[in-house]
Amino acid sequence: MTHLSVNINKIATLRNARGGNMPNLLKVAADIERFGAEGITIHPRPDERHIRYQDARDLTKVVTTEYNIEGNPNPKFIDLVLETKPTQVTLVPDAVDVLTSNAGWDTITHKDFLKDIITTLKAKGIRTSIFVNATTKMVEGAAATGTDRIELYTESYAKAYDENNRQDGIASFIEAATVAHSLGLGINAGHDLSLDNIKYFKDKVPHLLEVSIGHALICESLYFGLENVISMYLNKLK
Repeated sequence: MTHLSVNINKIATLRNARGGNMPNLLKVAADIERFGAEGITIHPRPDERHIRYQDARDLTKVVTTEYNIEGNPNPKFIDLVLETKPTQVTLVPDAVDVLTSNAGWDTITHKDFLKDIITTLKAKGIRTSIFVNATTKMVEGAAATGTDRIELYTESYAKAYDENNRQDGIASFIEAATVAHSLGLGINAGHDLSLDNIKYFKDKVPHLLEVSIGHALICESLYFGLENVISMYLNKLK
């Protein structure tokens, strides 16, 4: 079964809109686990516009499943993850001004940079994952950094699925996952996955260990309820 990690950034966005503590991020994280999700993902950004750095610290006392922290590995971020020691760190090449992640790493150009960071994280017992586009070249470059896993950036798949071009849209992901597995890499995926498109992706992409889903899952929960939506995802990931 592919594991579901729920990204709770949007819960933090809602909380921050009123400046108080409603919804309570820590309680929501605990409830998500109680509803059956196998992990909690956060993606703190330098401006702390949703997840705050203190949230990352506080969640260490709450999360009992997998704890995944995503982000651009600037010095402040690295200090945070070395302090909190999550289960997994997913390295994402976000520019400071982007609304959401919009590209994977060029693992060839940034090989030495990534290798140094990954060595530091793994020395502390933290599993590492690199956010990459679904191309053989970038997967092979990721393997050369020493990372444990990759996270396939799935926006192009989601767009193709919406345009009823799912077979063409999934092809590069099948190839990338096959190559990654042959190189000893674990395979995660995330970005724009939803209840509509997740089952086809899971059924077609081999060796898929984990999906990280936030925006769509929270939007779907407005209609169906958070507990129901998590159950629906778990059924589709079996």
